[in-house]
Amino acid sequence: MNTLPAALRAHVEVRGDQVAIHLLRARQPDLPITYARLAELAAGAASRYEAHGLGRGAVIAIILEHGEPLLAAFWGAVLCGATPAILPFLTEKLSPEKYRQDLVALIGVTRPAAIVTYTAFLPEAEKALAEAAGQGITELPRLLTLDAVEPAMPHWRTDIEAEDIALLQHSSGSTGLQKGVALSHRAVFNQLHAYAAAIRLDPATDCIASWLPLYHDMGLIASFVLPITLGVPLVLLSPFDWVRAPARLLQAMATHHATLCWLPNFAYNFMATRVRERDVDGVDLSAMRAFVNCSEPMRAASHRLFVERFAGLGVRAAMMTTCYAMAENVFAVTQGGMTGPVAIDRPLARALREDRHAALPPPGNDAETLEMLSAGRPIHGVDVRIVDGDGTSLAERRVGEIALRSNCMLSGYYHRPDATAQAFRDGWYLTGDFGYLADGELYVTGRKKDLIIVGGKNVYPQDLELLAEEVPGVLAGRVVAFGLFDEASGTEEVALIAETELSELEAREALREGLRRQIASRSDVVARVIALAPPRWLVKTSSGKVARTANREKYLSQPPERVA
Repeated sequence: MNTLPAALRAHVEVRGDQVAIHLLRARQPDLPITYARLAELAAGAASRYEAHGLGRGAVIAIILEHGEPLLAAFWGAVLCGATPAILPFLTEKLSPEKYRQDLVALIGVTRPAAIVTYTAFLPEAEKALAEAAGQGITELPRLLTLDAVEPAMPHWRTDIEAEDIALLQHSSGSTGLQKGVALSHRAVFNQLHAYAAAIRLDPATDCIASWLPLYHDMGLIASFVLPITLGVPLVLLSPFDWVRAPARLLQAMATHHATLCWLPNFAYNFMATRVRERDVDGVDLSAMRAFVNCSEPMRAASHRLFVERFAGLGVRAAMMTTCYAMAENVFAVTQGGMTGPVAIDRPLARALREDRHAALPPPGNDAETLEMLSAGRPIHGVDVRIVDGDGTSLAERRVGEIALRSNCMLSGYYHRPDATAQAFRDGWYLTGDFGYLADGELYVTGRKKDLIIVGGKNVYPQDLELLAEEVPGVLAGRVVAFGLFDEASGTEEVALIAETELSELEAREALREGLRRQIASRSDVVARVIALAPPRWLVKTSSGKVARTANREKYLSQPPERVA
């Protein structure tokens, strides 16, 4: 059993009447879906695909919200040997123009054979195809609708092989081209089995609860493919429903006796501050084995806040665990906290920032230290090392780029051999993240490319800087964007500094408002802090590039006039 369709078939034959997914729906009763029902829904979608000539190797892009059609679309592609790729759904928070630009870019590179969506979404999809054609893209996908699914009897293919591409994962960037991470069935299963061992997964007693979107690796793998493939019950809630009513996740955990839940760091702060006492009256979370913090910078303070807020529901400090993961490795690279408390390191702040050395203070030293939460140890089959710019391994407690190799690595970036080649050095995948190792534990300190992560969403500062430069009044090449961690929300916020020669108060206020509108309308984020600086305030490198880290430090120590 080393392919996804083979795993689903085995579950249908052994436990077909067992509930695989408890699908939670807003203002509707929960919908239990058995393995047999899931296979029948998948077979119905597969029949539609095959009727349109879509089969083994065809990439099928899926633009659907949480619900039966999404489940059917994904597993239907799996059944007919196609390659599913779940994409974000357009919501009121996203700019339709920006969303269309991203879809056009994806069509141009990934070249999906079909896009599956709702009838109501067809006009948006058709606009994207028209724009793609206008840009000279000749391989355009066909558009298929899947508002509802007619179940069918599964036809189990036997020609799907372990080295075939099982699925594509796309990055969740704020702007720009998205790279499709191609993962084979073999890589997926190597990851699932290794990670199941790392988290002590037991299909007989465990239950996973999740609200995570399925276009992100944490939602797709840990909270969808893993439980269904390995026979663990799954409680699935829409991310939109969770944001509106975060207590629903906790209520569902209690109802279904959930034991595992993956969450980005901001979610711990969000629930601790947004869940009302009356909404969790009588909720018992004592069955939980682990809340797994993953996907963005992890904070021990967020764990403490969450435990303190929900201690009355049975939440204990021992439940708080950590994970470092990435789509290129299918999911998990490391896991911490399953066999004991998550390690916390307290290196000297100045040594870490200036010398890239996570040095511990000598006894009695009262110098400033940083609280670093471990991401844990590498899971089985994954090797991790820290390297310098030349690829040379660094000693423990020396900060460098995190590199890894494993038996669950991506086959490549789909149709991007150039990007694939750039990502590897001597067989090691270069993650673009900085960190250090100490006593076998991995600590992640930052991102090589100054990536900002806002609520689990990747934000590329250079894209925001280019957008800001288009606003009249901003000096060309004199803009910097970076992340500032907000303790209240538990996630980063975007800060933007722009140099200007404008001096009149009214003109400066108009410029700030113009920058706010530009970022909000042309990207998926909001600039929470906008600062205007005089000419030559920004720090640049010797090669003339904006030094983001140096400018962040300068802003924190001597900020220019700002309006937040």
